[in-house]
Amino acid sequence: MDIPAKKLLKLLSDAVPVEVRAASTLVVGELGLRDAEVAAAVAELLTDPAAEVRTNAIKAAGQLKIEKSLPVLLERISHGGPEASLAAEAAAALGAKGVKGLQDLMHKVVPGVRKYIAAALTSAVSHTGDAAGLAVLVDHDPQVAASASSAIIAKIPTLTPDRKAELAKELTALVKNKKKPIPATSEVPVARLLVALNQPAAAEVMWDRILLPHPPEVRTMALQAVGGWTPSPNKEQLKRLFHCASEPDFRIAAPALAILNKLPVTDKTLEDWIALLHAPDIAARRLAMDKIGDRDTNEVAEGLLAQFHHSDRSVRDTARSRLQKLKSGRKALVKGLIESQGHDETWQFARTIATFGKELTPSARTEIFETTCAYLEKSDHRTDPFLFVLREIDAGELQDKLVEQAVGLRKKKKYDAAMTYLKAVARDPSVGFAVRLEIALNGLKVSRKEADPHSRESDPCLRNFDTLFQQDAEQLVKELDKAKFLDEEDLFYVGFHFAEQIGRPQQLGVDLLKLVVKRNPKSEAGKSAKNKLKSVGA
Repeated sequence: MDIPAKKLLKLLSDAVPVEVRAASTLVVGELGLRDAEVAAAVAELLTDPAAEVRTNAIKAAGQLKIEKSLPVLLERISHGGPEASLAAEAAAALGAKGVKGLQDLMHKVVPGVRKYIAAALTSAVSHTGDAAGLAVLVDHDPQVAASASSAIIAKIPTLTPDRKAELAKELTALVKNKKKPIPATSEVPVARLLVALNQPAAAEVMWDRILLPHPPEVRTMALQAVGGWTPSPNKEQLKRLFHCASEPDFRIAAPALAILNKLPVTDKTLEDWIALLHAPDIAARRLAMDKIGDRDTNEVAEGLLAQFHHSDRSVRDTARSRLQKLKSGRKALVKGLIESQGHDETWQFARTIATFGKELTPSARTEIFETTCAYLEKSDHRTDPFLFVLREIDAGELQDKLVEQAVGLRKKKKYDAAMTYLKAVARDPSVGFAVRLEIALNGLKVSRKEADPHSRESDPCLRNFDTLFQQDAEQLVKELDKAKFLDEEDLFYVGFHFAEQIGRPQQLGVDLLKLVVKRNPKSEAGKSAKNKLKSVGA
C-alpha cells in the first residue's frame, strides 16, 4: 500500500503526540521516502525535544541520505552520549561528504567518542571499499582501531565472497607497506579482522606474525589462522612452527603443537622433533614422545633419556616405556645408569633396566659389573642399585663373579678389599657351604681376634664358622687344614672359640688346636694351644 508523503508529513508535526511522531519518523526512514519536504521535516526533527523522536530522526537522516543534516549529526557526535554512535552511523551513510566529515572530526573529539566514528567509518567502507575508511584501522588510538575492527567483523556475514577477498587484499597491502608500518596499537585489531575474513591469500602476512616481536595475542591468532590455511608448510614455515612450539608461553606453543600434530614426521624434521624433547612446556615433550618415540636412533634415545630428570612423573614414565622398547634406548639406559650421580636417579635407571636386563648384551652386563666393582671398593652409595640390576639379571652369575673377585684379591693378600665383595655376597642368607667358607676365612683374616666372650660373640666370622659347623663339621676341619694362607694365630682363635663350648663344638675346637700344635708347636700360638688343650682335658 502506497502512503502519500503529505499524510506522513502531517504526522511529523509538533501537533501530534510524541509517540506517534517518533513512530512516523521511523516509518519514513524505513520507507525511504526521498522527498524534499520529507527531508526538511526529518532534519528539523534532529533537534526535537523528545529523545525517541531524535533517535529515529538520526536513523532516518542516514537512511534517506539527507546531506544537509550532516552538521547537526557531527555536532551530536562531538557531544557524545547515547546518540553519538547512531549519529556517526548516519553520517557515514551520507556518502563521501559524510565520510570526509567524520574523518575531519575524528581527532577533534574526546577518545571515548572516537570509537563511534571509527566503527561507523569502517562499517561503511567494508561494503564500499574506500581505502580511507580502512585507514582507521591503523589509528594510533587503540580504542579507535579496536572499534573499527569490530565494526567490520560484524558486517562480514553480509559481505559477498568477492568483497571478502578484496577486503583481505586491501588489508594485506596495508600491513605489508614497509614505508608506513602499522602501529603497535593496530596489530591485534588487524589480525582479528584477517582471521575473521578467513582468506588463505592472507597467509603470507600471518606467517610473518607468528614470531616475535609481535605481541602474544597476534601470534596466537596468526598461528590459528595459518593452521587452517596451510596444509603443507614449507621448510621455513616448519622452522617457525617448531620455534613457536618450543616456547614457554602456552598461548604460543599450543596452536603450534596443534598444527605439528597433524603433520607426518620425516627425516628432515626429525632433528626438530628431537629438540622439542627439551622444550620447557610439558605438552611439547609429550607430543614429541608420541611422534618420534618409536624411532630407534641414538639421538632419539638421548632425547628420551633426558626426560628422566623431568619433574612430571607421567613424562618420566612415558620416556621409560619408550626406551625399554628400543635397542638404542636400552643402550642409552645402560649409559645413563653408568653415568648417574644421585642415589634416586641411579635407582630409577636400575629399576627400568631390571625389566629387560636378561636381554642385555654380554658387553653391557660386563660394563655394569665393572662399575659395580668400582663402587663396591669405594663404598659408593650407588652400589645397591647396581647390585639390584645384576641380581635381577642372574643372581647366581652375580654371586659367582663377586666370589671370583674376592678370591683373586684374597690370593693377593688384599683381605679387606676381598671382604668388601664377600659382604655383598653375604646379603643372601641361602649361600652354599663353599661361599660361606670363603666369607668366614676372609673374615678371619681381617678379624681383630679378641678372645674375650663379648668380642667373640659379636665377631661375624665366628658366626659364619658356627653355621659351617652345623652344615658339615668334618668338611670344615678339612677345609681349614687346606687353607694354607691361615696362620697359627688364625687357627688358634677359631679353635679357642669352639673349645670354650661343650659337646660337638668343643671337639671341633680340640681338633683345630691340635692342628695349630701340629703346624708349629714352638710358636706362641702352639704353646697357647697346648695349654688350652690341657685346660679342657684333651
